[in-house]
Amino acid sequence: MNVMSSLLIIGFVWPEPNSSAAGGRMMQLISLFQEQDYKITFASPAQDSDFMVDLSQYEVEKVAIALNNSSFDEFIRELQPTVVLFDRFMMEEQFGWRVAENCPDALRILDTEDLHCLRLARQKAFKEKREFQISDLLTEEVAKREIASILRCDLSLMISEYEMELLTNVFKIDKSLLYYLPLLLESNALPYLEKLPSFEERKDFVFIGNFYHEPNWNAVQYLKETIWPLIKKQLPEAVLNIYGAYPSQKVLQLNNVKEGFLIHGRVEKAQEVVQKARMVLAPLRFGAGIKGKLLEAMQCGTPSVTTSIGAESMLGNFPWNGFVEDNPEFFAEKAVQLYQDEEIWLQAQKNGVAIMNQRYLRELFEEDFANQIEFLVSNIKEHRLNNFMGELLQHHTMKSTKYMSKWIEEKNRS
Repeated sequence: MNVMSSLLIIGFVWPEPNSSAAGGRMMQLISLFQEQDYKITFASPAQDSDFMVDLSQYEVEKVAIALNNSSFDEFIRELQPTVVLFDRFMMEEQFGWRVAENCPDALRILDTEDLHCLRLARQKAFKEKREFQISDLLTEEVAKREIASILRCDLSLMISEYEMELLTNVFKIDKSLLYYLPLLLESNALPYLEKLPSFEERKDFVFIGNFYHEPNWNAVQYLKETIWPLIKKQLPEAVLNIYGAYPSQKVLQLNNVKEGFLIHGRVEKAQEVVQKARMVLAPLRFGAGIKGKLLEAMQCGTPSVTTSIGAESMLGNFPWNGFVEDNPEFFAEKAVQLYQDEEIWLQAQKNGVAIMNQRYLRELFEEDFANQIEFLVSNIKEHRLNNFMGELLQHHTMKSTKYMSKWIEEKNRS
């Protein structure tokens, strides 16, 4: 790959790898492109945060950009990136037409993080107290925006095989526009189980998750109201430690020492607290993508009990790192069993290592990913000829979004 190749990432937020799996994912993508000798610029309209990573330490240039402002046009015309990566479809909506207009030959990639329309449709069905149906996706307003964004891009990175199936089977997206790239682990990040705290050295339960993410907040409520009382009844001395970035006052108010339900908020080194716990609980009732917290549990040699939503697209054909249960009584029963039975616990640990080895090692994906990017950069015109619907959407969206954005810009001036 030419050493002068450049990548512009347009971020929804500045990366916070210690706050969420999404932040860690972004740093993995940066590393993959640097391995291909790309010079990287990370631009975002987001406000700086106290927990954002210092991009300069990773030899990434940080640039603040504005929404609905032609200053971006001047910026990208001067930069002339080889590849533009949109961090979630909202950034493609805002800046995609400007990229297409000013850098028409740049490869446009969408990192979906998870399929937003799936998460929102499931959340809506849950709140309406009914089962989620695939047909819910077709009436979800966000789906129209998200699918249009996927079609306009040359490639969309997907972390979930289930979501790829939905896109190809339900929305009829051509497979050439999708690329499976899950959360990745370095081989040296895999645990030597004998070096980790033993079954006897560990105690208590843990839940960890960013509270900006609605499925995490809902899971904590579910633990508090339904599941934890069932577990506590059988394990009266047990404690559930709950960690997560950005806890609101309503989260902090759930703290109850007498019930052994402890809210700690943000933790600097998540793996340290997960390694000390005997088990992870993750009763997620809606959501999408794959769950960084559960992959992290495997890295820490900590078995977990989760739901089918939690384990979705994570295990392939391998047995889970613990148990997968949707019924709250069964969930609590399996949690107690796993907490007390060392033999089952040790086997669950080994299951987690097998899943990581076969499904998440970086070395399984990095060469093919590099080849895919190089091929698309070299054959972008032919690739786009095979995506007529995307070109059609690009044409019409550019017109409508362009003039709406210019109107907003003029309105802001006056």
